Amino acid sequence: MSQKVLLTATEINIILNRLACQLIENHTDFKNTVLIGIQPRGVYLAERIKKLLTTDYGIEAIKLGYLDITFYRDDFRRSEKTLEANKTKIDFIVEGKKVVFIDDVLYTGRSINAALTAVQSFGRPEEVELLCLIDRRFSRHLPIQPDYKGRQVDAINDEQVKVCWEENDGEDTVYLVKS
Repeated sequence: MSQKVLLTATEINIILNRLACQLIENHTDFKNTVLIGIQPRGVYLAERIKKLLTTDYGIEAIKLGYLDITFYRDDFRRSEKTLEANKTKIDFIVEGKKVVFIDDVLYTGRSINAALTAVQSFGRPEEVELLCLIDRRFSRHLPIQPDYKGRQVDAINDEQVKVCWEENDGEDTVYLVKS
């Protein structure tokens, strides 16, 4: 197994600032916008984006939630291993809001499809957008594309994109892992 560094901590920081600025361009004051991190790994990215928007760009009162999609996936019963659900934490109504889903890697599109179904439990959004750090563009099973993407990666099927966050993994790095 070999791994190659795709993004360093400095490059990740630059990308996060660019993504935050793109969100500001499209949502200005965020009064009608909510951010939702897709559990488990999208939460780290969502928290980082929110922190940048509030501390560096002075956007106040950003609503951030976490959405667990485990039992909304169309493949959750196909695995031999026992699934472990994460927590959904959405303490606001999404009815009539602009929702920005945030996930670390967009791969097949199945996670986002599940998120679209799961979010309906919290109301009907006016609009849904997708922000991801890594877009694996040649791996899609569903016609889902990001509105905001950090980096586009052309990885083949035996390659995996591994996103490491300081808060969880002790470093901010993105690797391309070949098995």
